[in-house]
Amino acid sequence: MTREKSDLSRAFAEDGARKTHVGGQALLEGIMMRGKYNWSVAVREPSGAVYTEEHDLASGKEKNGWLYWPLVRGCRALVESLVLGFKALEIATLHAYAEEGEGEEGSSIRTAACSQATSCSGSPARTEVPEGTSGSCGTACEAACEQGPEHEAACEQPTRQESELEFSWRDDFGRPDTVIDALGAQSSLEVVGEAEGDASEPVANSKDTHNIPSAKEPEPEFGKKEMAISMVCGLALGIVLFIVAPAFITNLIVGEYDGNTLLWNIVDGVLRVAVFVFYIWLIGRMSEIKRMFGYHGAEHKTIHCYEHGLPLTPENARSFPRLHVRCGTAFLIMVMIIAIFVYTVVPLNALIAAWGVPDGAPKLALVILSRIALMPVIAGVSYEITVRWAGSHPDNPLVKVVLWPGMQMQYLTTNEPDDGMLECAIAAMKLVLDREEAEAGKAAQAEQTTQAKQAAQTA
Repeated sequence: MTREKSDLSRAFAEDGARKTHVGGQALLEGIMMRGKYNWSVAVREPSGAVYTEEHDLASGKEKNGWLYWPLVRGCRALVESLVLGFKALEIATLHAYAEEGEGEEGSSIRTAACSQATSCSGSPARTEVPEGTSGSCGTACEAACEQGPEHEAACEQPTRQESELEFSWRDDFGRPDTVIDALGAQSSLEVVGEAEGDASEPVANSKDTHNIPSAKEPEPEFGKKEMAISMVCGLALGIVLFIVAPAFITNLIVGEYDGNTLLWNIVDGVLRVAVFVFYIWLIGRMSEIKRMFGYHGAEHKTIHCYEHGLPLTPENARSFPRLHVRCGTAFLIMVMIIAIFVYTVVPLNALIAAWGVPDGAPKLALVILSRIALMPVIAGVSYEITVRWAGSHPDNPLVKVVLWPGMQMQYLTTNEPDDGMLECAIAAMKLVLDREEAEAGKAAQAEQTTQAKQAAQTA
């Protein structure tokens, strides 16, 4: 009897031939996907409908070319992904909790057949149903369900329970040189090829009438001020958990930093990884975070499905492993490993001696501050190794060694998704792929026009 392969083995063995720079991030009851030209969000609403929205991506490479230099580009990509992640989370929060507590469990899921045939907004991108519109979308869905059994079956899918709402922030990556979750796609990459079989795939993207808020009761806005406060609080918590706490405990175990620098940095690094793993495991016990990790798995399966050239359907995506070799989790683990080496080679002892820093709290404070100051350097080095080098040499045996810790972490940060999660991932993915295809068509048309003008001039 053949032994079934693990998701880890399958992730390496079944890595698709079509490498894509499209990547994503799990959100509150949804998925964000990012491509070269745009980013999209698909969120499961309390009614069971899937809300979709997309926005353009602007590249600043022409104005700020230095931000794309080696080492610097890793810091830039990390900051960009944090900002974009908070924007996507804002959208997900507004729609996943749109009707919280009002008993919407019995609503049915709208399908692509309804939403594509009669979009409530009449526009292809931003929001399929603007706030304050009437219930025409529900009527359109009912009409679509009468067209055949395939539409009827899709319209009759059960919705999630309100108790399954989730909170998330996670990241992935999907190109040999670009992180999907954590870092998104880089503007220097080539355009993704045409997605196969997209036209016939079901995508639910219309809002239910009951989810539309009254014009007299506008939805609360999560502005730039609130976003900045949230990001600062998140960074502060991360610094306390993963820098201050391990350093304090290490100082109690090993003693003063300059007494045994190598041992101090090793113990500090091991504690940091242990705190991170325990933190992920602990929050993963929460039902809301379990669903978030399910959306992370849905993102990976959708990327796998596309990279294997299959039509994007829940049935096709479901068969792939929930782990992915180009996931942003590998970047996070590599940051912690690289930090041990960077902290060890930096001559902090010379600075301590030159300044005459006394033992105890002053010396520990200097060590902690130096670690915070070196975070951009560590992020830049980790990006070059994990994303640029490992991604561009996927067949190198050493790459598997480098990615192995991150692949193991994905067992904690991903769960098997249900079909509803896969539908969200596919809906977001298609918005990005459609834009890639449209831009490729424009570029081809412009090239043909240029060639025609040149031929006319030489004639």
